[in-house]
Amino acid sequence: MASRRTRRTLVSAVAGGLFALGVVAPGPAAAPLPRAAQADGDVAPGPRDPRPPLLPADFQGTGRYVVRDLGIDVPFSWQGRDGDSQMTAGGPDHPIWFTNLIYGNTLYTLTYKWPNIPLFPPRACSKVPGFFNRQIFNDKLKTARFVGPEILQGDHDRRVDHWRVGVVGGSTVPGEFFRFPLALGDIYVDQRDPSRWWQVLQFGLQNLFDPELDEWFTMDTFDHRPGQVTLPDRCPPPTS
Repeated sequence: MASRRTRRTLVSAVAGGLFALGVVAPGPAAAPLPRAAQADGDVAPGPRDPRPPLLPADFQGTGRYVVRDLGIDVPFSWQGRDGDSQMTAGGPDHPIWFTNLIYGNTLYTLTYKWPNIPLFPPRACSKVPGFFNRQIFNDKLKTARFVGPEILQGDHDRRVDHWRVGVVGGSTVPGEFFRFPLALGDIYVDQRDPSRWWQVLQFGLQNLFDPELDEWFTMDTFDHRPGQVTLPDRCPPPTS
């Protein structure tokens, strides 16, 4: 996504994709990097046909948003209701604070705070041009490539399927014309339920505020109860 206003679209296009941008800023000690261990031996699941990630219509989850090279590890929430969805990282008392939404067939991103980036006067809400909704997002996820089964190690080890999805600009004929990567996401979903998301690494043009061009979110909880999705007052009305 090339300015922070247009950031986070896959997850803002992958999450919505993968959602949506560098300065080197001093920060506290680096936050721990989420870890994934390859499943093998006795813990490996049996043969099966893995299903690609799916964003459900109704869900709510909480976790952490990690920008490791800036030493940032802040609260994160992701909620969905009736096909709309909203991600929120940090808050007014944290070093970063932004929200991304799929709302009324429209993709939005709004960054309130980012280290050493002047958002003064307050940055306007970015309404990404075009029609975008959960179905378009899920159709893109169907093109994801299966990397393999893994175990995410943490307080609760989770068996997940690791998928990779990307967006590339330029010619669709490799070698004929110049092509360039726009976004790439590694997505880790529950092996038994691919609509239950546990971790995402996203990087590319959508992360240009981050010196290392990568940002993580990891979920501690994720269930299918309808969440709360609220369009900020400064965001323009959705596409009809």
